[in-house]
Amino acid sequence: MSAVPRSEKPAGRFRRMLDRLSSSQEDLESEELREDAATAGCTRIGDCQDRQVVTVTGTLRTVTQRPRAGVPALEAELFDGTAALDVVWLGRRSIVGIEPGRKLIASGRIAMSRGRRVLFNPKYELRPLGRE
Repeated sequence: MSAVPRSEKPAGRFRRMLDRLSSSQEDLESEELREDAATAGCTRIGDCQDRQVVTVTGTLRTVTQRPRAGVPALEAELFDGTAALDVVWLGRRSIVGIEPGRKLIASGRIAMSRGRRVLFNPKYELRPLGRE
């Protein structure tokens, strides 16, 4: 007989499976993105501060073309399970591979614009499609 009460034992496979089945799809995707950021050694977007140089990873939720001060700009929202970040490429109307649902790693200096985190013209690496 075990000396540890049942409620204090670590969750087994069955318990973890029940937790996953009772979670929403969005919760599961967020958890997967957080784990992916941790294994890639990237900073969580929720932890990023203004003017900090970071490397972040996540999934592009939206991609839009929106001019800024008369200059074309491609804007994308990157989500890593903790928070969202706007990624902006100035002077670009489109970039091959930058599309909703695509995973990428982006590096640059965080700026705050209208209360949102923004990376302007970041270095980026598209994640392989086979891993999605």
